Amino acid sequence: MRVLNKSIIVTGAGNGIGEGIAKRLAAEGGKVIVNDINEAGGQRVVAEITAAGGTAAFFKADVTNSAQVKAMVDQAVRLYGRLDVVVNNAGWTHRNRPMLEVSEEEFDKVYAINMKSIYLSAIHAVPALRKVGGGSIINIASTAGLRPRPGLTWYNGSKGAVIITSKSMAAELGPDNIRVNCINPVFNPDTGLAAEFAGGPVDDARRAKFLATIPLGRFSTALDVANAALYLASEEASFINGVCIEVDGGRCV
Repeated sequence: MRVLNKSIIVTGAGNGIGEGIAKRLAAEGGKVIVNDINEAGGQRVVAEITAAGGTAAFFKADVTNSAQVKAMVDQAVRLYGRLDVVVNNAGWTHRNRPMLEVSEEEFDKVYAINMKSIYLSAIHAVPALRKVGGGSIINIASTAGLRPRPGLTWYNGSKGAVIITSKSMAAELGPDNIRVNCINPVFNPDTGLAAEFAGGPVDDARRAKFLATIPLGRFSTALDVANAALYLASEEASFINGVCIEVDGGRCV
């Protein structure tokens, strides 16, 4: 049990990568707050975790809303007595298209969900982490923040901001024993945003195009990312701070 009794928030955990992270951490003894704006998805994940013998509770919150993020942190402390780990997984992208065709509304939504959410989680979670002598913040970024490609320019920029912000947070919060790291997954065709990343349905041609860029010859899975999150949340990573783990099969080499 690598995160036994740790109180953990996972945002955007009603499906996809977030679901995988929540389930993996719960399987290793974590007490998880499953967050999503999709109540049906979040409740399903909680039910599956508890059916497997884990501990989880659902909390519906918009990660771009300060009051709702505060309430989520308060709920974790109320239910589990403390807060040890925050996984900022919730994310969004505009559809793959020329940068000048992305609307201002889409741009604002990308930055609100991908970046403002991290600001708000820090504002409300860091005091709770300080109270218990430290903890771990894990931000899910993307290989797009390291190896940007045309068509996702504003999304790429948001994930680049997540990466450098994570490093700056690590330097600032290190003296509080709060470790901040990030994970950079490569394209996963099974996520809810896959068609947006690809610019349309993920057909055989689009799959082949993406797959050709990954030296290990396969796409990332939710479990791949969840295993990296488990390591960063555990005491095995107690001296790991300010790093980004590329879960990408060599895509960024």
